[in-house]
Amino acid sequence: MKFTLSWLKDHLETDASLAEIVERLTAIGLEVEHVDDKSGLKPFVIAKVLTAVQHPDADRLRVLTVDTGDGKPPVQVVCGAPNARAGLIGAFAAPGTYVPGIDVTLSVGKIRGVESHGMMCSERELEISDEHNGIIDLPEDAPVGTSFAAYAHLDDPVIEINLTPNRPDATSVYGIARDLAASGLGRLVGGGIMPHAGNGLCPVKVTIEAPELCPGFALTLVKGVKNGPSPKWLQQRLIAIGLRPISALVDITNYVTFDRGRPLHVFDAKKVAGNLVVRRAKAGEKVLALDGREYTLTPEMCVIADDNGVESIAGIMGGEHSGCDESTTDVLIESALWDPIATARTGRTLGIITDARYRFERGVDPEFMVPGVELATKLVLDFCGGTPSEIEVAGYTGHKPKIVTFPLSEVKRLTGIEVPRAEALDILIRLGFEPQGTGDVVKVKVPSWRPDIDGKADLVEEVMRIHGVDNIAPQPLTSHDAVNGKILTTLQVRTRAAKRALAVRGMMEAVTWSFIPAKHAELFGGGQSALKLANPIAADMSDMRPSLLPGLIAAAQRNADRGIGDVALFEVSGTYEGDLADQQRRVAAGVRRGTAKLDGSGRSWAGNAGPVGVYDAKADAIAALEACGAPVDRLQIEPGGPAWYHPGRSGTIKLGPKTVLGTFGEFHPKTLDGLDVSGPLCGFEVFVDAVPEPKAKPTRTKPKLELSPFQAVKRDFAFVVDRTVEAGTLVRAALAADKKLVTGVSVFDVFEGASLGAAKKSIAIEVSIQPVEKTLTDEDFEALAKRIVENVNKQTGGVLRA
Repeated sequence: MKFTLSWLKDHLETDASLAEIVERLTAIGLEVEHVDDKSGLKPFVIAKVLTAVQHPDADRLRVLTVDTGDGKPPVQVVCGAPNARAGLIGAFAAPGTYVPGIDVTLSVGKIRGVESHGMMCSERELEISDEHNGIIDLPEDAPVGTSFAAYAHLDDPVIEINLTPNRPDATSVYGIARDLAASGLGRLVGGGIMPHAGNGLCPVKVTIEAPELCPGFALTLVKGVKNGPSPKWLQQRLIAIGLRPISALVDITNYVTFDRGRPLHVFDAKKVAGNLVVRRAKAGEKVLALDGREYTLTPEMCVIADDNGVESIAGIMGGEHSGCDESTTDVLIESALWDPIATARTGRTLGIITDARYRFERGVDPEFMVPGVELATKLVLDFCGGTPSEIEVAGYTGHKPKIVTFPLSEVKRLTGIEVPRAEALDILIRLGFEPQGTGDVVKVKVPSWRPDIDGKADLVEEVMRIHGVDNIAPQPLTSHDAVNGKILTTLQVRTRAAKRALAVRGMMEAVTWSFIPAKHAELFGGGQSALKLANPIAADMSDMRPSLLPGLIAAAQRNADRGIGDVALFEVSGTYEGDLADQQRRVAAGVRRGTAKLDGSGRSWAGNAGPVGVYDAKADAIAALEACGAPVDRLQIEPGGPAWYHPGRSGTIKLGPKTVLGTFGEFHPKTLDGLDVSGPLCGFEVFVDAVPEPKAKPTRTKPKLELSPFQAVKRDFAFVVDRTVEAGTLVRAALAADKKLVTGVSVFDVFEGASLGAAKKSIAIEVSIQPVEKTLTDEDFEALAKRIVENVNKQTGGVLRA
């Protein structure tokens, strides 16, 4: 938001300096980003041309002698302007002066053999306007030798503030002045608007067919106007804030937009056919806008139409067909209220950014709808003449103010500062609020220009920013009981540990979008309505991700498309399931593509490495779980996983029968086709938040690790089981035979053959036995072996192989 100092002082009666105003703006939350004090125009002075003779070697050049008013002899200047003549008074730039309009620093030079010591400037060269057909021609009484910027009121500083989206009231110079006045820096002035006397009813009527998109519409007709350039002061203000003056009628709407935060639009009344209708656009309907581009509209968009069709994109931009030009004699002035969300969605869909959209999508003052037309009508009458009609108002039923219950003690509770009750209420009153009631709890009526105020915390913020955040006394940090006390949460510690473990395994961290296309979400168990965004930033970012894998797979494919096919990527972040508020998960996931094995080289001593597969993904998953503190010695691996994995090359990691800690595997060909990627690709996901919390450490005595003094023994067993029996089931059965003596079981052979019988296989295991209390006798070993055989037979049906 830009404005000039003189513009601000139209509404703020103050003796404060520029530095004081800038400091106060930042202090009350309107952070000043930049101040242009117009020092670049200081070198330009008013000078008088004494003589003008034809250049000896150029038909279009003249040699001037110029009196700069400094008491020194006149200087010689070569000038090509057609209006250069003796007696002309204009703006002179001496050598060494930077001319912004042509981006040149002047020096003494020769033009066609004649020396030139500076230049007489045009308006475009000083960036006053686009006029460059001649040099500036000032009145005869212009004081020669004085500053041209001061004489032309171009030395007006420009202040730019950075607005947060919750301050629509500060999108106007008047709103900024209101805040400064409330802070005690001056007195608010210039707010009154006298209604004009209309000459009969407005002949153009307004029908609102979409009241949910347009709560109100005001319109007036001014006949007999003469459109031309706007006054110089108005042009200078618009140029100062970066706008190009167009014509009086258009400049008035821009001025009111910035002066009062009230966007307006003007129609050439003779180009409007019939009455106006506010409605939703029809599918495929098109409009040629004022920026010269044609836009295709959708039924979600609101438009203003007449009998000819769409004349304006509501709240965004007017149409070129009904725009005003130098031939306009009758003008319709429109001031309406538009739904903020619909305006923002329309602007984003069409890719249009305008000052009107900027204000409507934040919320404008509904009570200034009609006064906005009054102000614009007054300016039109002053600049262009004409006869106004009465104002046609449609749809507006009045503003219903919010009432917020405000316990004044909240100021102390939320800020730590004691603000006296009288001061807190006075601040609210100066800002336009209406507190009512006695005691600590009051009812506060919110003004119409503050749609951002919803609760008591908002009122505390208003009190504090005017009272002064700098009044918060510095406080030393309180010391903690223990220097080495725990700072990070368990989830934060696990996240860091998982990232380190996966990075050590040669994987590179990626950060992907939380939004993915609906098609990708459906492939990975998503697609529920709860995960769909109501207002996505792009069509391919319509759903919250149910898994990290789609983003990682897409990233791997992008690398492959650029010639880097062997990549290993991981991410530790959040995924979403069902109700977003309650079912967010912390997940560590990774993918490997091509031949990106553990060392990441894609090569080995035996030749080129083979493609990545299910066991690479399994190793990554186990490493991540181990880093997170999962008891890897008690994990169970079950074959198969979610539908996006290959059914025969995937697995699920469990801790017990119900707790799923992760999944891994090679991806299903249908999944790769749906993502439009190519393999080989494998991946994993482990659920960091599903790992059980570590057991609390003992506070007094610590358990000691007791090593058995007796020799460990290993015994081999071979069992014949059905081919469908999993080796893991048999291992668990052997372990359960005696949990005190049996410390480990591992598979060292699997055999299938005709000698075993149809649909049979042999699984050979090695059982580690560690005596604890005594040396085991042969009888003890025989009894243990018997229990192992019985337990395996009971749980798997296996029999000891002969």
